[in-house]
Amino acid sequence: MNFKSLAAFLIAVIVLAVTVLGSGDAEKFLDGRAILIVVGGTVAAGAISFQVDRILVMLRIFGRSLLARDQSTNVELIDKIVKISEAKRLGAADLRALVESCNDHFLKEAMELVLEGVLEHERIIKVLHERINTMYERECEEVIQFRTIGRYPPAFGLIGTTLSMITLLAKLGGSEGQKVIGPAMAIGLVATFYGLVLSNMVFNPISERLAQATRRKKNKNLMVVEGIDLILQKTNPVILVEELNSFLPPHERTAWKPASADPDARAA
Repeated sequence: MNFKSLAAFLIAVIVLAVTVLGSGDAEKFLDGRAILIVVGGTVAAGAISFQVDRILVMLRIFGRSLLARDQSTNVELIDKIVKISEAKRLGAADLRALVESCNDHFLKEAMELVLEGVLEHERIIKVLHERINTMYERECEEVIQFRTIGRYPPAFGLIGTTLSMITLLAKLGGSEGQKVIGPAMAIGLVATFYGLVLSNMVFNPISERLAQATRRKKNKNLMVVEGIDLILQKTNPVILVEELNSFLPPHERTAWKPASADPDARAA
């Protein structure tokens, strides 16, 4: 469980709830028409603009990144690459089993490409780089989709407010017209409130988290490709670890001795 992310999300919800309840009239915020216009309009516009199935996939990815702890760290990934390197260099019989046990899908896929023995060294590296670029470009497009959808709720909130103002102005000519100005404007602004909340507490945070995850994934995959390149060159484990450490910030780097000898070691 990713407790830090979950706590941050709960804090945002609590702050919003306290603000609404502290207004003294929370029932004013429960307007079905405003919810229908903002939520229904956003869903409809998003479905028209983009593929719904891809949006749902990205929501699941966001949910996993928010709630689930990463299955492996960069240190563990380097440990696995070093083990695979040593097994391949020594011609170990359990190399394929070691590859099958990989938690990282891209490393597993890359090593399977190596074990097939169909492509030469340079072609394997070229193919892996092309796959990284393809995945990165597609995921960047999906992040842009969420950012685009994040612009819809405020717009539909404004539509709801405009409709409310039209109704209000139509009643101003009546005998009780001035008495309904305050309540009618409050109800109308609820739609704008929902639009701002949905945009700034849902879609914008999701898009930013997905953008960060996409950048980290690309950097991790580039590290894997460098590891595959060094494995194919039968590089010494010490040099291999130092080369892979160049992809990580100082506090995440691992020492070559723990990486090559102790599977339970972590970065200092």
